[in-house]
Amino acid sequence: MNRGLILQFENLVQLRVACQQLRTLSYRKVYRAQWKPVQSSAHPMWSVLPYPQFWQKDKLISVALLQCRHLATKEGTKKKKKKIPLTKGEVEIRQKMTVEELARAMGKDIDHIYEALLYTDIDLDSLEPDSVLYEDHIKLIVKKSGMKYKSAKLKEEKERENTDAVKRPPADPAVLTPRPPVVTILGHVDHGKTTLLDSLRKTQVASMEAGGITQHIGAFLVHLPSGEKITFLDTPGHAAFSAMRARGTNVTDIVILVVAAEDGVMQQTIESIQHAKNAGVPLILAINKCDKLEADPERVKKELLAHDVVCEEFGGDVQAVNISALKGENLMVLAEATVALAEMLELKADSTGLVEGTVIESRKDKGKGPVTTAIIQRGTLRKGCVLVAGKTWAKVRFMFDENGKAVDAASPGIPVEIMGWKEVPSAGDEILEVESEQRAHEVVAWRTYVEQQEKMKREVEVIEEKQKEHRMEYEKKQQKLAHLTWRQRKAVLYKANKHLKFSKPKERTEMDKNVLSVIVKGDVDGSVEAILNILDSYDAEDECKLDIIHFGMGDISETDINLAEAFNGVVFGFSVKANDSIKQLAAKKGINIKLHNIIYKFIEDLKEELNSRLPPSVVENTIGEASVLNIFSVTVGKSKIPVAGCRVQKGLLDKKMKFKLIRNGDVIWKGSLSSLRHHKDDVQVIKMGMDCGLSLDKHIELSIGDEIICYEEKEVQQTTSWDPGF
Repeated sequence: MNRGLILQFENLVQLRVACQQLRTLSYRKVYRAQWKPVQSSAHPMWSVLPYPQFWQKDKLISVALLQCRHLATKEGTKKKKKKIPLTKGEVEIRQKMTVEELARAMGKDIDHIYEALLYTDIDLDSLEPDSVLYEDHIKLIVKKSGMKYKSAKLKEEKERENTDAVKRPPADPAVLTPRPPVVTILGHVDHGKTTLLDSLRKTQVASMEAGGITQHIGAFLVHLPSGEKITFLDTPGHAAFSAMRARGTNVTDIVILVVAAEDGVMQQTIESIQHAKNAGVPLILAINKCDKLEADPERVKKELLAHDVVCEEFGGDVQAVNISALKGENLMVLAEATVALAEMLELKADSTGLVEGTVIESRKDKGKGPVTTAIIQRGTLRKGCVLVAGKTWAKVRFMFDENGKAVDAASPGIPVEIMGWKEVPSAGDEILEVESEQRAHEVVAWRTYVEQQEKMKREVEVIEEKQKEHRMEYEKKQQKLAHLTWRQRKAVLYKANKHLKFSKPKERTEMDKNVLSVIVKGDVDGSVEAILNILDSYDAEDECKLDIIHFGMGDISETDINLAEAFNGVVFGFSVKANDSIKQLAAKKGINIKLHNIIYKFIEDLKEELNSRLPPSVVENTIGEASVLNIFSVTVGKSKIPVAGCRVQKGLLDKKMKFKLIRNGDVIWKGSLSSLRHHKDDVQVIKMGMDCGLSLDKHIELSIGDEIICYEEKEVQQTTSWDPGF
C-alpha cells in the first residue's frame, strides 16, 4: 500500500515539473536573461526557483499593462489620423502648411509630396516632414496631383453688430414747414459770380479774393427787401475745382448759371450745365456784364441751345435775366425769379427731431480748431448737439453765420459754421445728430471698422493678383529650364542672379535726382482735394517721379519742414501762412517753401520745380559748314596724312570747336581738327567764302562732296511734358 502511494506521489511530482518547464519557457520570451535553465529530471530540483520573484511579478504586470496601453493608444491614434475626405478632388490649403500637414490634407503619403517637388527650386535634402512650405509651392503640388485647391476659411469673427447712424424715415407732411431755397451759383472763371453775390450781400468779398477768383466754396444767407431768405453757395469756376462744383449741386435746389455776355459759353460753363443735369436741379440763366458795349445776350442764348438749355423765349422752361453785377442792374429781377421758382418747387423741411445736414467745406483754424461750413437739411441745430460726419464727431460748442456772428440755432436751409469737431471731416460728408457722445463713439468705431474691412479686401485682391503674376513668371522660367537637371538649374539660376547679390545700392543723391517729393498744405479740404486731383493727372513719371509724401490743412508747421528735410522735398502751401520761426527753420535746413493764393500760379511753380529736377539736354548749335572740293595727302615724317581741300559755305570754321563729317546724310565722324591752314599758314578761323585745308584727328577716308560741319554743344534745361490742362 505504501509502495503505491509513493508511485502516485512521484507521478504528481513529474507532472508538476513538466508544468514548471512549460511556464518557464513562456517567461523566457520576456525575460530570457533572468532565468536559469531548468534541468529535465524526474526528481524535483528544490534548489531551482519554480516561480519568478515578487518584484518580477510586478514587472511582468506593468509590462503587460504597458502593452495594453500601447495597443489602446495606437487604436486611438489611428482614429485621430483618419484621412480627411476629399470633396470632388478639392484640397483645403492655408498658409504655412508643413509637408506632413499637406500630405494628410491630400490623403497622400509624404513621398508623394517629395516626388511632386522634384522639379522645383526647393532643396529636397533640407526638407523635413515638419518643414513649412510656401503657398505657391503648396498650390503647385496640389495641381501636379490632379486636384483643385481652395483656401481654408479663417476663423470667422463674431459678426459685428451694425452700429452706424442712419437718416430718419421721411417726415409726416403735416409737420413740414417752408424753408429758404439753397441756390448754387455756377459758371466759368471770372464771369462775375462773386461780384453778383457781393452785390446781393452788399459786402466786399470780391475785393478780398485772390486775383478775383473764388478759391473755395462759400455759403451765404441773403435777406431780400421782400423779407424772403435765399441761401447762396458760391463755387469756384476754375478748372481745378470741378469736384467742388459737383458737390455744390448735390445739396442745392436751384442753380443760377452765370455767363458773361461778351465771352459766351466757355469750358466751365458746359461743365456746370452737366453738373446741374446730373443732380436734376433746375436752372436760371443770369447773363452778366450786359453793361459792356461788346455784350451780346442773344448770342449767349443761342449758344446754350447746343447744350439743351432752352430759354423761355425759345419755348423752353429756363428763365433768362440780363444783369450787371458790378452796377447792380436787374438784381431784384433775378432774386424774384429765384423766389418764384422756389415757390413752384414747394420747398419744405422738418425742423423737429435729430439734425441732418451736409458738410459744404471744412478747414483747420488756428484759433478755433477744426471748423466746418454746413447746410442744415432737417431738424434744428443748437449748441450741445452731438454730431457725426464721416469718421469723426463733434459736440457743438459754437455756431457762426457767414459774417462771423455767433448764432444759437440753425434751422433747415440755413448755412452755419460749426465748432467742436474732434477731427476735420471731409467736404461732402453727411452730418447726422446722435443721442450721446457714447453713441457717437460707436458710430465712428463702426465706420472705421467697415473702412478697414474694405481696405483689407482690396489688399487681398491686389496680393492675389501679384501672386498670380509671379506664378506665371515662375512657370515661364521653369519651362525654359525643364530640360536641365535639378543641380544644373540651380547653377543657371545662381549665375543669373549673381550680379544682384554683389551689386551696391545706388547712392541717395543719385536716386533723388529725378524725384520731386512734395508736401501740400491748403486752407480748406476742398482746396487740398482740388490740388490732389490735379497732381493725379501727372503722367511724366519717366522724366521725373512726383512723390506726394504728405498733404493736409492748416499753416506750415515744423513737422512739415522735418518731413521735407527727410525726403529732400519742397513744401507747397495754398492760401496758408508760414510764420517767421518756420521760415528761419526752413532756411537753416535748406528747405524751399512755396506759398500761393492762385491755383494756376501754384501749378506753374510746381512745373518749374519739376523742370529743375530734369537733367539738361545737350543741343548742337551749328557755327559753320564747308564742302570738300579736293583730297590730297601731306607727308609728315614717314607717314602720309590725308588733307581735305574745303570751301566754307556758311558761317565760319573755328579750330577750337567740335567738327563732324557728313556723307549722304549720315554722320561718319565726330571729333576735332588736327590742323587748319589757309594756303601755308596755320590759322584758327576760316570765314565764309574762303578756301582752306584741314586734317582730322582720326584717319578717315575722305571723299569729294563730303560736308564738314563746325558746331558747339550747349546744355539746355529740359521742360516737363506734363500738361495739367491750364
